[in-house]
Amino acid sequence: MGGAALLFAFGRKGLVGSVVSDLTGLVVPYTLTGVIVANTFVALPFVVLTVEGALRALDPRFELAAATLGANETRVTFRVVLPMVRPALIAGGFLGWARALGEFGATITFAGNIQGKTQTLPLAVFVALETDREAALAMSVVLISVSLLILVSLRDRWWPVR
Repeated sequence: MGGAALLFAFGRKGLVGSVVSDLTGLVVPYTLTGVIVANTFVALPFVVLTVEGALRALDPRFELAAATLGANETRVTFRVVLPMVRPALIAGGFLGWARALGEFGATITFAGNIQGKTQTLPLAVFVALETDREAALAMSVVLISVSLLILVSLRDRWWPVR
């Protein structure tokens, strides 16, 4: 559904895509930019929900105290709010990245599966399953290994040893 929504919005004949293409000549679908847009589209909700929870839990008294001490809104944002929600920003970033790492549907629909141009690792695994199962297995192992490596490297940050 995400890929179809992106095509309807940003495709050459889409609501926004036709205007952007006419004005700038920029075409998003079936390009590297399309891959980035598709992955961002499916991953961003993970980031937003994680950060939103942290922002809702933030005690407004910290912001009021900073404002009382003379900090303007920009300074309050960068010196008080962002440092306090930094763990949620990092966690949301990793959740979004993990979601994008395995993205298939929106990418193949919106950006295609053009080898050397828009093909991502999950799409390459899909193609390899038809022709070379060993290559598909190797690529799958790479995906899992990278995910586990990052999870293990962040283990101490979120799950400290007691």
